[in-house]
Amino acid sequence: MTVQTNVETFLNYVNGEWVASSSNEVTSSLNPANKNEVVGLVQKSTKEDLDQAVAAAKQAQISWRKLSGAARGEYLYKVANILEENLDDIAMTMTKEMGKTFPEAKGETARGVAILRYYAGEGMRKVGDVIPSTDSDALMFTTRVPLGVVGVITPWNFPVAIPIWKMAPALVYGNSVVLKPASETAVTAAKVVDCFAQAGFPEGVVNMVTGSGSVIGQGIIDHRDINGITFTGSDQVGKQVGLGAVARGAKYQLEMGGKSSYCGCRCRFGFSC
Repeated sequence: MTVQTNVETFLNYVNGEWVASSSNEVTSSLNPANKNEVVGLVQKSTKEDLDQAVAAAKQAQISWRKLSGAARGEYLYKVANILEENLDDIAMTMTKEMGKTFPEAKGETARGVAILRYYAGEGMRKVGDVIPSTDSDALMFTTRVPLGVVGVITPWNFPVAIPIWKMAPALVYGNSVVLKPASETAVTAAKVVDCFAQAGFPEGVVNMVTGSGSVIGQGIIDHRDINGITFTGSDQVGKQVGLGAVARGAKYQLEMGGKSSYCGCRCRFGFSC
């Protein structure tokens, strides 16, 4: 058996920096077609690591929400361009890490580019309405406001498109995010998040913490400073997300094993009702 050397270690992304977990432990992401091939080493993070990411996101969201939608959209346009420039590399990583064919992986990554550009354009759309009033001196209107910090929990089967279609709307509408990708595809997720880093997002607006669902996933469900959760995965875990969010009054959105999803806030990602 050939001994693999020079395996790259991928770090968490917290407050604008790539940092190791406080556990000083890593886990191997393996090629499912060749279990002897290690695609990369990813952090086995702790609740302390998650707390640091959430604290950074909470602080960063204060100024991020004050930017215009158009300004936030410009950041997403930059990410789209960087992702497109790195399309082949990210697609090849996806193929090695989760087994999707290279042409299909390229198609998914291209879809991620399109999603980013779509939601970048959303930054120019209206966020409310003026409503006619019988009182001539009254101004009645509705407006959407960001939730705050959004926890993003994503699966292994679409490691580029699903994180992006959850993160992009949350970001353009003024929220900060903490991403917990599936451990099986955490290397691909790290390369996607690096596109956000290269685009110059303000420190703390985008964060990624890798680790087990029992520690990091559950930590997102229970964290008092995470105002909304978006989850794609199994029915069993989705029910845990919903119950945990309801227990502390957080908004949530679930895409589980059926053909439909349930939105605990009954509206677009990232907005309170």
